[in-house]
Amino acid sequence: MRRVQVKLEKRVPGRKSETKRKRREGFIPVEIYGKGVENAHAWMSVKDFLNLPHGETFLIEAELNGEKRVCILKDIQFGWLGDDPIHIDLYDLANVTDIEIEVPIEFVGTPAGVELGGTFEILMHSLTIKARPVDLPDKITVDVSGLGLGEALHVRDIPVPEGCTVIDNPEETVAVVIEPEAEETTEEESAEGEEQQPAE
Repeated sequence: MRRVQVKLEKRVPGRKSETKRKRREGFIPVEIYGKGVENAHAWMSVKDFLNLPHGETFLIEAELNGEKRVCILKDIQFGWLGDDPIHIDLYDLANVTDIEIEVPIEFVGTPAGVELGGTFEILMHSLTIKARPVDLPDKITVDVSGLGLGEALHVRDIPVPEGCTVIDNPEETVAVVIEPEAEETTEEESAEGEEQQPAE
């Protein structure tokens, strides 16, 4: 799994003046916590936050006070506009044997049914995987080129890397190729059309 190195600054909670100043300078408050580890308060620059990967699972090597802590991005709180990060939670994996995390699905190929006029509809964009941190994949790639008209891809159909267990319901539908709507004229519509024809 990809690792991203981020250098954090120590934060002293409760100092409102410092909080306002650091936010103006482009920093986001961070909480680091985990199983059997000491909680830590820190600052992350907005620049580092914006440079974090998107569309894949990754680990963060957070350096704070000269110590590196391997974490996952647990939660991000945004402001009322929805695009301004105001708080970040990092979960320290130091004492974690295995972890449950959502891993994005990458669909590759064009379904055979799409080329026959169908529509490919994605219902799930990620799977919940349980594994040791070292075994977690960045993403799960699925070839959907074999899906025909009316066919569906279920959780049970998706192969996952060794050491990983899928937590989601195996019967849940991940994606489907919807058949095109039939453009057939019913007998009733035909009859109505004949009745509306002007008499000769």
